[in-house]
Amino acid sequence: MTKKMKKKRICILVSLILFIFALVFKQNNTMINNVLFMFSYIIVGYDILLKAIRNITRGKIFDENFLMTIATIGAFLIGEFPEAVAVMLFYQVGEFFQSYAVDKSRKSIATLMDIRPDYANIYHKEKTERVDPTTVHTGDIILIKPGEKIPLDGTVIEGSSTLNTLALTGEAIPKSINIGDEVLSGCINNESTLKVKVTKEFSESTVSKILDLVENASNRKSKSENFISKFAKYYTPIVVIIAIVLAIFPPLILKEATFHEWIYRALSFLVVSCPCALVISIPLSFFGGIGAASKIGVLIKGSNYLEALANTEIVVCDKTGTLTEGIFKVQKINSMNYSDEELLKYTASAEAFSNHPIALSIKEAYGKKINEKIVTKTKEVKGKGIIAHVDNKDILVGNEKLMEEYKIDYQKNKDIGTILYVAINKSFCGTVVIADKIKEDAYKAVKAFKNNNVKKIVLLTGDRSEISKQVSKELHLDAYYAELLPQEKVEKVEKLMKEKSTNGKLIFIGDGINDAPVLALSDIGVAMGGLGSDAAIEAADIVIMTDEPSKIADAIQISKKTMKIVKENIVFAIAIKIAVLLLSAIGIATMWAAVFADVGVSILAILNALRILKIKKNK
Repeated sequence: MTKKMKKKRICILVSLILFIFALVFKQNNTMINNVLFMFSYIIVGYDILLKAIRNITRGKIFDENFLMTIATIGAFLIGEFPEAVAVMLFYQVGEFFQSYAVDKSRKSIATLMDIRPDYANIYHKEKTERVDPTTVHTGDIILIKPGEKIPLDGTVIEGSSTLNTLALTGEAIPKSINIGDEVLSGCINNESTLKVKVTKEFSESTVSKILDLVENASNRKSKSENFISKFAKYYTPIVVIIAIVLAIFPPLILKEATFHEWIYRALSFLVVSCPCALVISIPLSFFGGIGAASKIGVLIKGSNYLEALANTEIVVCDKTGTLTEGIFKVQKINSMNYSDEELLKYTASAEAFSNHPIALSIKEAYGKKINEKIVTKTKEVKGKGIIAHVDNKDILVGNEKLMEEYKIDYQKNKDIGTILYVAINKSFCGTVVIADKIKEDAYKAVKAFKNNNVKKIVLLTGDRSEISKQVSKELHLDAYYAELLPQEKVEKVEKLMKEKSTNGKLIFIGDGINDAPVLALSDIGVAMGGLGSDAAIEAADIVIMTDEPSKIADAIQISKKTMKIVKENIVFAIAIKIAVLLLSAIGIATMWAAVFADVGVSILAILNALRILKIKKNK
């Protein structure tokens, strides 16, 4: 609990004690009782009075502070001292609970906001110095001790450990880190000291960009929030005018009506007219939704995007790195006249001096140290493959064109992926199939999208048609478009945008670098693996902190629950307001009932808004 909330609690308790004393001894001394009521009122309501005066001087007249001030001072003027104090007292109790609710909601993303580092241990000439992270430059060496937050992005140059990435990714599984690996600011070092070379200054680091993203999310308001702002802007002056009419005209028109009675009704009308429940609970609902999403590693740049997610009809996905792992691996070996291990050995040896991703995947699959002394006369045939002399044997490793150029009688392989044909001493000996693996999470994501009533899931990729067809078939997607250039992806998305309904939304999920035009065109652009991509955080509307597309399905679920709660609060608050306003106008609802209705509706709406924090992820 903050100091401000503790101070308010004390003021409420002191005011309540004075109020009770004044009520108990009301019959003994009217003057003393009135003084007690006045002190009770000033103690609990002085801040409301000051805000009202301050806002009036700034031209902001019609707000809840103005309404409460006019209503309670008016009650004093007509001699209703107990009700004047009670109205302010109960209003402040409601405000206290509202502050408590907002504080609880803020704590829901406290873990995320706690990623901001307090210091960095800069290493220079065998000594370390604790400095402000903003003073560290690219190329500096920093030490991260066990239990410390990583202050800046960098590369490990000494040491190995595991990192706690929970605050960034929402995942509790520790991540192993060794020399050469990149580390990201905001993670916590678990085990041993790491020496890291800084690759980005603080303003450009992951933690800085994420914090800026979350802190500025409230600047992009949803349609619901804009509606409430406009509603309050016109609603408040209207009810003030109605209250003035109620106070003045009935006593002038009706014979038995008195100014005391109708001023009281008008004041009750003003008390219940305060739109607190709507003004506070609706933004709080969206804040809670953004907080709930951040807890699972999904950063939403504004409540407008959170609201849009609920209307998702079409999901368009990039392939590599989104639905597939983006890492080439040996999937299959088809050998002839040699064992699989022997074929892999000769293939890996031929690729010994190459750093091509395919060569690296071959050497990784072989898993043994290659004797480079037996490898001679290597020659790369551009666009076809490689030729090498290995252990006194002529080795050809490449595509069909290489086999045809050297007139090798080979058997065509129809497996999906990159096919390496291998010939030894001009005799075909088999193939090695290398392919990108579909993510396990991709299956879960597609199922979750369909469970959230997404009408169409489409694959857009620049990869080969047969590979794309296989991925689409494996994941049960609705359509796929392959071998596309960036501009062709834009054309396909433009056509897909025409297939959705008026209120429907299209989401594009990609890496945020190669697909920037499509991200900008889509209703909602989602960047996968945002931690490793600067462009992703800049280009996308939503950033997934991990490489799990299913997190967007979770975010859609959060969005739908948020919008359900927002609509519930709007309908509930307006219905109760109208009912009590009518009862106040005709004299059935007293000022006590009015304040109970106002505070009660606000508290119930806020408690309802906090339910969003209990959201469950898709399974």
